[in-house]
Amino acid sequence: MTRTDYTDLGETAFRGVTSQGLPVIVVPKQDFTKKIAYFAASCGSIHREYTRDGETALAPEGVAHYLEHMLFDLPDRDIPGEFAALGANPNAFTGFDSTCYYFSCTENFDACLHLLLEFVSSPRFTREALRKENGIITQEIGMNDDSPDSRVYENLMAAMYETHPIRIPILGTRQTIGQITPEVLSAFHSSCYHPRNMVLCVVGDVDPEAVFAAAEQTLPAFPPLPGALRHHWEESMTCRKSLVTDRMDVSRPLYHIAFKSEPLPDGDSGAAMELAGDMASEFLFGESSPLYSALYEEGLIDGSFGGGFDSLDGAAFLLCSGEGEHWQQIRDRILRRAEEILQEGIDPEEFRRVKRSFLGRRMKSLDSFDATCFRMCAYHMSQCDYFRFPELFRAVTPQDILQFLRRVVTPERCCISVILPETEAPHAV
Repeated sequence: MTRTDYTDLGETAFRGVTSQGLPVIVVPKQDFTKKIAYFAASCGSIHREYTRDGETALAPEGVAHYLEHMLFDLPDRDIPGEFAALGANPNAFTGFDSTCYYFSCTENFDACLHLLLEFVSSPRFTREALRKENGIITQEIGMNDDSPDSRVYENLMAAMYETHPIRIPILGTRQTIGQITPEVLSAFHSSCYHPRNMVLCVVGDVDPEAVFAAAEQTLPAFPPLPGALRHHWEESMTCRKSLVTDRMDVSRPLYHIAFKSEPLPDGDSGAAMELAGDMASEFLFGESSPLYSALYEEGLIDGSFGGGFDSLDGAAFLLCSGEGEHWQQIRDRILRRAEEILQEGIDPEEFRRVKRSFLGRRMKSLDSFDATCFRMCAYHMSQCDYFRFPELFRAVTPQDILQFLRRVVTPERCCISVILPETEAPHAV
């Protein structure tokens, strides 16, 4: 393994690649009792289309999330129970562009790591387990459908995007998960969960070489990567709809306002653009911005209001959300404020203050092993070293912020999603 020291952060990372092709990242934390390991696949709900042995396959909607559930349900095994017996807390989540399996523990780390690598990489799918899991996931879909927070976001993505699969809910639907079979899961797992498409990251008081050796010894032999996931979608920057409304049992309207951005490239340039988008959101409507103060004093927003910049494989957007009836006014004020910033420019001292604040928050997040592990995996999947963020922050300029606002914060790129109380008539779309 190779060692890299980051003097800006006071951190060290060890990196290596096993003979099976799995990247391994270890961040030692001496004298801490907690240890955490993430085993992540750069495959999420949007990666339904992939090539396999020269042919294109399209898995049913919701397959990535379904697979996440099924990997914990090995025949004649109780994976959560085995972790619990070792004193560990396992969990997993499926996102749009990745799926992560992880545990935290204070003892028996070696045994826990072996178990994590084993159950994720060596599945067995049975029709009996599939039938049982189908009922569980159907209930989860029902709960998601009944959640205003989930509905307002999913409606927004479906209104913003024409072709990108972010418009499809991560869980799929009751109909699409019924199309998932053991054969579908096996093909999807072998194509998407190849070591070359995954990363193992460990943070804690551990021996990096021992972690690497455990990965080398535990992973089974894998055939060559059989194909590739689809990562590119042609997408107009104009939103499919400018407004979408729905009605649910809420006491006040719930809204999301988003501005569509071009997808970010991999590597340092994409990471720098993400930082510029984050800082642009702070200048535009962050808690320390003039617009936030004005909207708050006028009673147009309250403590529920907030937002930022988000990006994933093939998509990116600026998003703010809150509760209340004034979403159209807020949208107009955001557009007006963006024009004002472009005309006035960015005050150098204010720029330095915001940059220091952002850098300070990122530095503080290193205290969280979970946040560090997750970001190391996510940045690795984007071909970037997360621990280089101080250097990337320093490279962001006021001109980068202005270019972002000029390109992204425009009426044609804006979409609003609103959940109205059931007693109110929906607004026209």
